[in-house]
Amino acid sequence: MIKLVGTGVWVLAITLASVYVSLKMAATPKDDAEAAARAAALEFVTGYVTTVPVLGEGGVKGYLMTRLAYKANKELAEKQVVPLPQMITDELYTLLLGNRLIDVADTGSFDLDVFRTTVRDGLNKRFGAEVIDEVFVEQIDYLTTAGIAHPSPRQGVTIARGSVPAESGD
Repeated sequence: MIKLVGTGVWVLAITLASVYVSLKMAATPKDDAEAAARAAALEFVTGYVTTVPVLGEGGVKGYLMTRLAYKANKELAEKQVVPLPQMITDELYTLLLGNRLIDVADTGSFDLDVFRTTVRDGLNKRFGAEVIDEVFVEQIDYLTTAGIAHPSPRQGVTIARGSVPAESGD
C-alpha cells in the first residue's frame, strides 16, 4: 500500500513539475525590438497584373500574366525617383522577357522560391538599396495565342498560384 501511495505522489510531482515548466516557457515570448521596428518600417505594395509576351519562332507564342505583391521599406520606397509599381513592372519585363526566367515549355522545372528571390534581388539591385523585403506571388498564368484566338473553357496554364497576406490597415 505504501508503494502505491509513493508511486502516486511521484507521478503527481512529475506531472506538476512538467506543467509548471511548460507554462513558464510558453508564458512570455521574448520581445525582439529590432524585428518589431523592421516590421513597422515595411509597407505592403500590391502590384499590377503584368502581361509579358513570350516570343518564339516567327512572333509571339503566348502571354505570361503575373500578379505579384511586395513588402517594401517605406522610407526607401519614398526616396525613389521612379514610382515603385512602374519600376517593378519594368524589372519583371527584364526578368521574364530578357532573362527568360520562366520556361513555359517546361513548367515542371519552375521553382517558385528561386523566382521570388530573383525578383527581389533584381529589384533591390536596380534600386541600389534593400527596398523590397519580400515578394508574394498571387498568380502566374500562361495563355497561348491560339487559346486567345479560339477561347475554350480551359485556354491557359496556371504556372503558380500563391497566397498574399491581407493588407494591414495602418
